[in-house]
This record gives sequence, structure tokens and C-alpha cells, in this order.
Amino acid sequence: MVNLKVENLSKTFDKKTVLNNISFEVMDGEFLSILGPSGCGKTTLLKILIGIEAPTSGEIMKGNKKITNLDPSKRKMGIVFQNYALFPNMTVLKNVSYALQLKLKNKKHAETESIKILKMMNMEEHLNKYPSELSGGQMQRVAIARTLALNPDIILFDEPMSALDADNRLVLRKELKKIQKEFHTTMIYITHDQEEAFSLSDRVMVMHDGNIEQLDKPNTIFNHPKNEYVKQFVTKHLVEKVRSIEKCTGIDL
Repeated sequence: MVNLKVENLSKTFDKKTVLNNISFEVMDGEFLSILGPSGCGKTTLLKILIGIEAPTSGEIMKGNKKITNLDPSKRKMGIVFQNYALFPNMTVLKNVSYALQLKLKNKKHAETESIKILKMMNMEEHLNKYPSELSGGQMQRVAIARTLALNPDIILFDEPMSALDADNRLVLRKELKKIQKEFHTTMIYITHDQEEAFSLSDRVMVMHDGNIEQLDKPNTIFNHPKNEYVKQFVTKHLVEKVRSIEKCTGIDL
């Protein structure tokens, strides 16, 4: 079933076209990565989907409801930012339970639900710590837990792993896939990292200069790139990475 439908969406800033009449659908429970270099329009698209930026033209449907001009608080979407956006004066538990408490109007219930989510993110030992006492990977886990606690229909990720080291990125990838499977949450993931997009996603949307170059399953994009741009940006990059690993390790991948 289609969860989100974008139709003929465009965005122009000072006569510069950032999104060029793009259309796509996201299925219920799908993990879709939007992949592209800086300036391709992917972050602008995310802002329009969440409702903090208005499109110049086009429509956004969520289920059977038009949400193009709907207030962000009424879209039932959550967002996980690159910079965590945690409250520095609140503990891990309070960071997660704060918004949930406003929604449930019950502090005890909010804390119980928050602890359950934090345990899933392997953060139960850090409930009473403050953000300044956590590593980058731990802070990102708290940010994800806070979004999950509100039970959104769709979670948007704005390059959430770009500031993390390789080990933390690998661990968080596994946790995100586990979360998706358990919650059956629709996830839209913004990234410039080809390996990240291909390892996480059910489908990948490759963007360039405000256009969708290809939208398909990772294997299809890799084996059958639609055009020269996709071939160079995706296929060639991943092949060269594998060859580099083979050269360094002597292992034939």
C-alpha cells in the first residue's frame, strides 16, 4: 500500500530550480534512501516532506490525505537530524520522554514507554546521563529513540550517520534495520553515501541537480544503471571501493 505520494513537486529559490517537477511513491513499511551529492536537492525535499519548507508547485499525499500545506505537527512524521538536536540540560530519559509526556499527558506512562524504546537502542545503562557525557553514536541512538517513542507513520533521516566513525555507523545500520522490521515503520533516509544507501534500503532514489535519475531496488540500480550519471556516481564508486578492499586485504570479494 502507498504511504506517501509526491506528484510534480518543484522548488525554486531566487530563480534557481532546486527540485524539478519530481514524482515518486513510498510504500508502507518501506526503507527508501534518497542518494545524491551536496546540492542535488535531497535536503530541500526532506524539508518539504516534513513541512518546514513549502514547495513552489506540486502535491504531497499521505494515504488518501493531501498534506502539502498541512502543519508539520499534524503530519505524523518524525525526523532525526544529523546534529542530534538533544536538550543539553535533560538526561537521556527526559530527552526521550519529554515530547511523549506532552502527547500522553501521563509522566509515568511516558517514562515507561521511553525506557522500553531506549532498551531497544541499547541505552538502558545511560538513562540518567546528560548528552555531554555521551559519544556521538550514543547521542544519535537517543535522537532515534525520541522519534520512535512518538510512533510516527514515517521517519525522515537527515544524514544521521555522517558525523559518526565507521564502527558506530555499522552498528547503527544494523539497529535501524532491526527497528524497521520490528515497528514496520516507513523510513526515508537522506544520504550522500552510496554504500550506506545500498546496505540499508529496500529501494534507492538517485538524485542529481533536482531530478530523479533512477528509483529502483539496489541490485537493479547496480546491475542496470539507467544512465551514465548513475553508472559513474553509483556503480563505478562501489566497484572501486570493493577493488580497493581486495587490494589492501588480498581477499577476493
